[in-house]
Amino acid sequence: MKLLVTGGCGFIGSNFIRHMFSAHEGISITNLDKLTYAGNPANLRDAEASDYTFVKGDICDEALIDGLISEGFDAVVNFAAESHVDRSITGPAEFIQTDVFGTFNLLEACRKRHVRRYLQVSTDEVYGSIESGSFSEDSQLAPNSPYSASKAAGDLLVRAYYKTYGMPVLVTRSSNNFGPYQYPEKLIPLFVTNIMDDIQVPVYGDGLNVRDWLFVTDNCAGIDLVLAKGEPGEVYNIGGGQERTNIEITRGILAELGKPESLIKYVDDRPGHDRRYSLDFARIAGLGYKPREDFARMLAETVRWYVDNRAWWEPLKAGA
Repeated sequence: MKLLVTGGCGFIGSNFIRHMFSAHEGISITNLDKLTYAGNPANLRDAEASDYTFVKGDICDEALIDGLISEGFDAVVNFAAESHVDRSITGPAEFIQTDVFGTFNLLEACRKRHVRRYLQVSTDEVYGSIESGSFSEDSQLAPNSPYSASKAAGDLLVRAYYKTYGMPVLVTRSSNNFGPYQYPEKLIPLFVTNIMDDIQVPVYGDGLNVRDWLFVTDNCAGIDLVLAKGEPGEVYNIGGGQERTNIEITRGILAELGKPESLIKYVDDRPGHDRRYSLDFARIAGLGYKPREDFARMLAETVRWYVDNRAWWEPLKAGA
């Protein structure tokens, strides 16, 4: 298989590339990444011995994308996105440009070149917040931040290209990912790296916002499964089935590092902060998906990874 991955130097994208090389023989991967602050080529040093090509570029560059797609790929998997909610609140324009216009560019090029499979990697945040029960793929989209709105818009473009042009498209929407190589602005790596250095961590509101947590390798396996077996035009939720409040996560990290709760600092809630996310992932379970990793065990392993890899994250935090 000849595969184009966009945004493959980011957290989930780099884990996906490593997963694909370990899970499949005879695979060739081209990774297109703009190398924004969250894209790190060091995430993929171990891929250099494989049939791997890196191209620096922006999915919003129409000529670049058209030329690249013309090289002939069996499938395109789009991870490229601006993805941090807090940044989207203070600077939404970049999110609209990348997550909407960039997706359009990819879809157009794939349509013209008759790419056999296009997979859009999305998020549970497009559904908004839910008090009880879980979102299915047929739930109404109700995004509450510029980030989630930009991702929802991209998802709807993908749907339109299936309905209008019959393109063989797929969408995955995953719950909160965590694990190694996650840029230290997201909750778990930020809190781990702050707490290691006895820096207080900001917990929004009362800390009772709930997220369903998914270890990144489980998400990568799910995306791989959908790419291989998914029905064109369908959306597939990828959940972990392990809901935790933000304050539970914080206290778990403190316990792993043997640090006091005095490092918790409650701060004003952010605008549009969703209270709870929860996914029904029965549809992908029907393809054979089941999350394998236990949250508590993998949180401990993730904490240990950041403890052991200061050389990876310290320059990122220093340059933030």
